[in-house]
Amino acid sequence: MWGYEPNSGYIAGTDLTGYKVEATDGSVGKVDKHSDDVGSAYLVVDTGVWIFGKHVLLPAGTVSGVDAEGKRIFVDLTKDQIKDSPEFDKDKHIGDSVYHEQIGDYYQSHRRP
Repeated sequence: MWGYEPNSGYIAGTDLTGYKVEATDGSVGKVDKHSDDVGSAYLVVDTGVWIFGKHVLLPAGTVSGVDAEGKRIFVDLTKDQIKDSPEFDKDKHIGDSVYHEQIGDYYQSHRRP
């Protein structure tokens, strides 16, 4: 869950900040920050006015594709799944394994088979 899938098109070291994030049913926002740390890779997505400025944490395993030329990231989630996800908590994010487990469990339960 916390690593990019080998077939996602992500190249380690690529700065994804500012890339548009596309759910399976439309655009959800832009990458505010990201990490490609082994075992804890993620995107923090600013959803802007779509859901009133909420930031969400997406594990890298939700990324289905990266279009570096078009600066777009495709995730294997719907807009509603992202909207209903736990909000990004910057204070819990660093070093809180329970928070990461909660986020991972949410997205794991919403993955396509």
